[in-house]
Amino acid sequence: MLQNLSRLVTRAVTTSPPEVGQTPADVVHQENKWRLLRYRARKEGLVFETPILLVPSLINRHYVLDLMPGKSFVEWLVERGHDVYIIDWGTPTDEDRYLTFDDICDRYLGRALRVTNRLAGSEQAHVLGYCLGGTLTAIYAAAHESEGIASLLTLAAPIDFSDDGMLGAWTRVPSFDVSTLVAATGNVSWRLMQTAFHLLRPTMNLAKAVGVIDRAWDDRFLDGFFALETWSNDNVSFPGACYERYIQGLYRDNLLIQDRFSLSGRMARLSQITCPTMVVSFAHDMIVPEKSAKALHERIGATDRVHLHLPGGHVGAVVSRKASKGLWPQLAGFWEARDHLGRNEEATPEEQASEPGLRPHREKATDGLGVSA
Repeated sequence: MLQNLSRLVTRAVTTSPPEVGQTPADVVHQENKWRLLRYRARKEGLVFETPILLVPSLINRHYVLDLMPGKSFVEWLVERGHDVYIIDWGTPTDEDRYLTFDDICDRYLGRALRVTNRLAGSEQAHVLGYCLGGTLTAIYAAAHESEGIASLLTLAAPIDFSDDGMLGAWTRVPSFDVSTLVAATGNVSWRLMQTAFHLLRPTMNLAKAVGVIDRAWDDRFLDGFFALETWSNDNVSFPGACYERYIQGLYRDNLLIQDRFSLSGRMARLSQITCPTMVVSFAHDMIVPEKSAKALHERIGATDRVHLHLPGGHVGAVVSRKASKGLWPQLAGFWEARDHLGRNEEATPEEQASEPGLRPHREKATDGLGVSA
């Protein structure tokens, strides 16, 4: 134990933190605080025609999907021959307290999709939304009837907020006065939100400390651990006006699942999502329970739909090295089987099964993968 502690201290003093977000990219659009990045294609060029737009959570940094070499979903997709774009939401400042849900979910996300399609020379893009990013993409797709979207993939995204675990319960207590909070703070501090996430697993930091000490000999593990810690402590505050509607309209009133949520005057009815859709949930996700995420699969109008319910946690299952052998090939296989399809066409069972591990069952959740949290 003492030897391991000594090694950790020596490493902290002599070794710089691992670099994150290293996959080469260019800023192709910038507006207010947010940017759209396009990752540079491999030297051999692109293999697949349809671009991929990645939409991270509004309150997290985009580089969780480009964590570090060997643990980067983006790097893996680029090497496979995909044209990959991602939204970097940036850092809101005081004047952004008035940004509305419509501004972000409709105007910003819609612009990112249109720029992606224009630069790729495509009419449609595959869209992946992670966590709150998945909620935003589902609402946008519903309100715009899948326009410009070749396929929709939601990754641990809350949809039915009536069963959204402890976070849902906390937002509905009478003492949580959202309007007063926003009036006092403007943008809702990331520190406040991070505290709530830590309360979901109060012993998590202690467990992580024990795990790090036990594996202090493993440089590869430590590089990944400290890269993930860099990301998890680099969070983003929530624009006030957007946050107020998010809590009231979704967590408290649960309007989306009732087909009563509107986006810039358009009703976001989930049945209007007609593009091929994959919904991914994780068995040990303390932030988004399976029922909350799976509701999208049950409510959409698309006949080409897949639900994957996998072992693992909200973050670990997505960025672990095991993900590169399990989860990532399943996501890419879903896109690649539909690379030439229009939004109302279905992949054949043979096309769906073109990637190892992707079973040709549109309406049935597949078995899990051995992905640890």
